[in-house]
Amino acid sequence: MRTVRRSALIDRPTSEPSALPRRAPLPAHHPDPVLDVVVPVYNEENDLEPCVRRLHAHLGETFPYAFRITIADNASTDGTPRIAARLAAKLPGTDFIRLAEKGRGRALQAAWSRSRAPVLAYLDVDLSTDLAALLPLVAPLISGHSDIAIGTRLARGSRVVRGPKREIISRCYNGLLRGTLAVGFSDAQCGFKAVRRDVAERLLPLVEDREWFFDTELLVIAERAGLRIHEVPVDWVDDPDSRVRIVSTALADLRGVARLGRSLACGRLPLSALRRSGGDLDGELPAGLPRQVVRFAAVGAASTLCYLLLYTVLRPATGAQTANALALLASAIANTAANRRLTFGVRGHGGALQHHLKGLATFLIGLGLTSGSLAVLHHTAPGAGRRVELLTLIAANLAATLLRFLLFRAWVFPARRMTGTTAP
Repeated sequence: MRTVRRSALIDRPTSEPSALPRRAPLPAHHPDPVLDVVVPVYNEENDLEPCVRRLHAHLGETFPYAFRITIADNASTDGTPRIAARLAAKLPGTDFIRLAEKGRGRALQAAWSRSRAPVLAYLDVDLSTDLAALLPLVAPLISGHSDIAIGTRLARGSRVVRGPKREIISRCYNGLLRGTLAVGFSDAQCGFKAVRRDVAERLLPLVEDREWFFDTELLVIAERAGLRIHEVPVDWVDDPDSRVRIVSTALADLRGVARLGRSLACGRLPLSALRRSGGDLDGELPAGLPRQVVRFAAVGAASTLCYLLLYTVLRPATGAQTANALALLASAIANTAANRRLTFGVRGHGGALQHHLKGLATFLIGLGLTSGSLAVLHHTAPGAGRRVELLTLIAANLAATLLRFLLFRAWVFPARRMTGTTAP
């Protein structure tokens, strides 16, 4: 048995390493295990042996490369360590490590950090996910197509059996991630994931959480760095004997979302060290939040000047309300096009029409704010001069600009999904 102490797992790099090399497929004849599947466990003496034996048999029958199964025990107090040690001794290609502290993230951090397999994966010991999805999960990593692969219970093609309570909690949590961190992946917490080892070596030192938020944090950082995340719809049956404490886990996840959001907003994470060099998207990835704010503000200042100029020119001929609508429409179209290219890093014609239609929807919100402010001004101060009108419109535009940025980031130009989907 091997005990991994926490102090060895939380060291941070002192300097930012160079970018990741381009992805490459693994050779057809690889001498060492290509895949290391980690099974994190805590007090699972009843489920551990049937799980590992079933997994070992499945891989032996379907996986074309050499593999390893690593049982990562989280300080169990029942017979789990004894059973794990026996399985490691009897089943070829099975290993066992024992940790002194609990935490799924801690177990994955320890097992993945010590493994030399080029593809690292994990699955829950209850085998809620059908093992038929395991090969589709790791194939894009072996071929060099993707950096991370996740099973998803929320994509079209997934078949899920679980109670309404867990279904609602899962969908609310993933909706929260999309609304707050603008993520593109669909299911953060499914216990069925894989990652290339070269990516894991860069990602793991950046992930702070050692418990259930570990998965989410790893995926958010990877996506923000522009790594490609592949999604596989899975067949998933809820385990009624799940040990997850829903309330405490949810609170910990909310704290994790807030912490990670602050780190991303302040630019504390060295995301450039995770980007692939020489790739087709190199240099075209969306900027992080601080740079997006600066670029959005610059585009907004230019479009506001354009708007005020157009309004001033049109006002004498069309009246205040018509001039406001025409000037705002023209500047909104230009604003959407500029933000699409400069702020959110979207190039080419793909999705341009959809982006502009959503941009026009945000224009209508801005129109409502500015037109409403003019209506209130004319009602409360009928004799207000042009200068007061302009000051009122500037204030209304500032409020509309803030709202527009939030809508652009979360809805019009959400974090681009570097994902593929494979039908089950």
